[in-house]
Amino acid sequence: MFISVIGSGYVGTTIAACFAEIGHDVVNVDIDEDIVATINAGEAPIHEDRLPELVAAHAGEDGTGRLQATTDYKAVLDTEVTFLCLPTPQHDDGSIDLSIMEAGAEQLGSTLEAKADRHTVVVKSTVIPGSTADVIGPAIESTSGKAIGEEISIGMNPEFLREGTAVHDFLDPDKVVLGADDDHALADMHTVFDPLVERTDAPVVETDTKTAEMIKYANNGFLAAKVSLINDIANICKEFGIDSYEVADAMGLDDRIGAKFLRSGLGWGGSCFPKDTNAIINAAREAEYEPEMLASAVSVNDLQPKRLLSLMDDHADVDGKRVAVLGLAFKPGTDDVRNSRAIDVIEGLQDRGATVVAYDPVAAENMRAHFPDIEYADSAAEALVDAGAAVVATGWDEFAALDAEFDEMASPIVVDGRRVVERRDGITYEGLTW
Repeated sequence: MFISVIGSGYVGTTIAACFAEIGHDVVNVDIDEDIVATINAGEAPIHEDRLPELVAAHAGEDGTGRLQATTDYKAVLDTEVTFLCLPTPQHDDGSIDLSIMEAGAEQLGSTLEAKADRHTVVVKSTVIPGSTADVIGPAIESTSGKAIGEEISIGMNPEFLREGTAVHDFLDPDKVVLGADDDHALADMHTVFDPLVERTDAPVVETDTKTAEMIKYANNGFLAAKVSLINDIANICKEFGIDSYEVADAMGLDDRIGAKFLRSGLGWGGSCFPKDTNAIINAAREAEYEPEMLASAVSVNDLQPKRLLSLMDDHADVDGKRVAVLGLAFKPGTDDVRNSRAIDVIEGLQDRGATVVAYDPVAAENMRAHFPDIEYADSAAEALVDAGAAVVATGWDEFAALDAEFDEMASPIVVDGRRVVERRDGITYEGLTW
């Protein structure tokens, strides 16, 4: 099948490369000429495990030719199905901002005006229930002059991709959700995903677009709440001098609970959990329901960086001192710093008068947009030299190998928000939740 993907961010680039990997021809459409050129050169525009290999395999001079990129929307006219993978950020009040999605849908509609054959559009971006049918579909209709459900079919296929493991998550999915309000859209989505389902035997959920939209929010809301709950439990454990990881290991043996997402620490960030929890909380409140559980999950998450800094205050007054922040990405395996807990930590350190020196193996350049004036070290060892304290904000494996490097600190105080550093004599070690 010939597929077009609008947007080449973390989701768009990943699914475009993965669709090519399972045998489809794909054109990735994006307004950024540099990103388009990067993909066409056979290189990945983002840091994501296994993605460079897939892009190199299917794009560029040495690739299969199944993946190409362009800035020209007219490329969708030669395709049968278009996936919309555009940003859905949040307003200041936390509600979803659909302006980019609406603009993209209108541009797509005006392009499809020239197409004689029926076309299927699939929303891949995370949008609140009702957005596909009530906002995105009408936006396409308004500029195409064609009716949704007749000349144009529309569906919703939520993504369940974790940054750092997005390629694996796509190619070995827990489930494939196909939301459609007409049979043509459903049939086209089956054609797109049949090669993947045949390879993996993944369960397929067929539903309407509104339910498909809600499934994504329910997924992320549950996982966000699970992380906040284990952090709340771990905070209690710390007050009693109990190792929360030992408690969590026992909890995980209960098949009603499961071991995943039970690693307590600094909390969740990234582009999905914060945005999605805020969006569905706001949507629920507009529907006059107060989602107390999800609101509490957000409150606990916001508390974790403050707790970490409070623990540091117990050991050091960092006013005027150099403090090393190890890890800037919101999680290991990615260069994404959106809603990273390191941002809250750095802001808290600056409020205390500290001179911050930061290190991350891949995310330093992205963090410069937030903090252009702090020092960025080329290694963890360099960051630790003469530091009066160190904070671990991201659980990169390389931090677990640090040992003698702590001896170069002016005051070897280590506050670990991710349980990656080993306790040892010669350093004052404080874990966030143990």
